Amino acid sequence: MKAHTKETQATMTPNKALDFLKEGNQRFQNNLKANRNLLEQVNDTSEGQFPFATILSCIDSRVSAELVFDQGLGDIFSIRIAGNFSNEDILGSMEFGCKLAGTKLVVVLGHTSCGAIKGACDHARLGNLTALINKIEPAVDAVTEPKDESQRNSQNLEFVDKVAEKNVLLTINNIRQHSPVLAEMEDNGEIKIVGAMYDISTGEVVFY
Repeated sequence: MKAHTKETQATMTPNKALDFLKEGNQRFQNNLKANRNLLEQVNDTSEGQFPFATILSCIDSRVSAELVFDQGLGDIFSIRIAGNFSNEDILGSMEFGCKLAGTKLVVVLGHTSCGAIKGACDHARLGNLTALINKIEPAVDAVTEPKDESQRNSQNLEFVDKVAEKNVLLTINNIRQHSPVLAEMEDNGEIKIVGAMYDISTGEVVFY
């Protein structure tokens, strides 16, 4: 499989980009890989890059977007931060990826048993991590069940995963509200903004 070129990127649509990621994750789950020469892709991308998707994911060492979607060099912009939330700098990176570099899809990728989400569920406080946790805690408050406070912590993995899903949805809302550039592109059908969850137990990505 060759690296994307200006021509192949130009033929990409938001739906086609989404299909590429779904197909790549299916290969990953089946322990298959597209036939690609990474050194050849180094050479092919040395004078330019034409990725088709921008993916915001967690720093978790088990959730490398390039691996779980079976993508090569020059295929995706990968933005990673604990808890996969967005801020001004990340929005700027996304705007660069879509408006200037031509990606057709924005994916906010959460995952099960997320450590940052667990920290938010426990209202952890530690140095600079405190400010990061504060940005995720609205997702904790937005999940109303269970009401029993003794069940609303990192020991309840079902609750943790519900908060992780809510965090993805809130992040998507934040992107649309705070990036007029991306919101306009989505309204015009130039891009799609979607959420997804990666299951660390199975390797499956579920989009929604």
